[in-house]
Amino acid sequence: MAGESLTLNAPAKINWFLKILGLRDDGYHEIRSLIQKVTLYDELRFTLSDRVIIKTNLDIPVEENLVYRAARLLKERYHVDKGIIIELKKNIPMGAGLGGGSSDAAATLVVLNRLWSLHIPEPELYRMASELGSDVPSFLKGGLTYVEGRGERVIQYEASRPLSLLLVKPHFEVSTRWAYTRFDEHRGDKLTKGLDNSDNIKLFVNCIRGADIEGISRFNHAILNDLEVVTLSAFPLIAEIKERLRREGAVFSLMSGSGSTVFGVFESWERAEEASRGFGDLWTAVVQTIIK
Repeated sequence: MAGESLTLNAPAKINWFLKILGLRDDGYHEIRSLIQKVTLYDELRFTLSDRVIIKTNLDIPVEENLVYRAARLLKERYHVDKGIIIELKKNIPMGAGLGGGSSDAAATLVVLNRLWSLHIPEPELYRMASELGSDVPSFLKGGLTYVEGRGERVIQYEASRPLSLLLVKPHFEVSTRWAYTRFDEHRGDKLTKGLDNSDNIKLFVNCIRGADIEGISRFNHAILNDLEVVTLSAFPLIAEIKERLRREGAVFSLMSGSGSTVFGVFESWERAEEASRGFGDLWTAVVQTIIK
């Protein structure tokens, strides 16, 4: 009925690794990645209305907002005669490799499927999520997911307990399109190597699932984000942040997604908070991983 509302928090994510296997015929990249949601959230409030209206603190054209695109996709594909007012409060920084826009889009698909009584089966919801962006399908699953393909093949895992992380973002954004283009340009330089066999993947996934701090630390230099390798030369501050995190006690650090955020894994929330004080000049957030 008109006026019915629902509020949802959409979590950020980190990439525990990102392996790029090549360029597909459809123009997307074939990837492998282990993605985990973390306790940093955008806030969305949905209220039934006659029109689709987006209210947000984002300074971008509404047509470029993934929340708007998700709502329009559902409305047009299913010939919905209802509207929605979506109030979006962004807390997850943009251009940070934390998946805020993708998470917001996934939340919009799930909530509007319910509020508009569309009863869309899960496989179709995943197909529409893939149309909106490669990261969107993983946000339809739980806390820890392994993704393949362009991101549309998703396997969900559970972890035994949360891990404490410190997120650090420099004062600039990194475009996902730019990062992948740069990767393609430098692929012949053989800059990317590391986690490229199934045995290593299984071992590392087991360490994450078991919240095995000592085990995770052993992968500190073996686990790679292929986009990080080509991004560091253009943005050396990212490498500096990684090194500062390790000096502050992080047992593992890596750039998330296409950047620019770097995360560090700490033995406790208190250690992560203490380390955050060493980055007073940058945006930081102490978070925990979401396990289910």
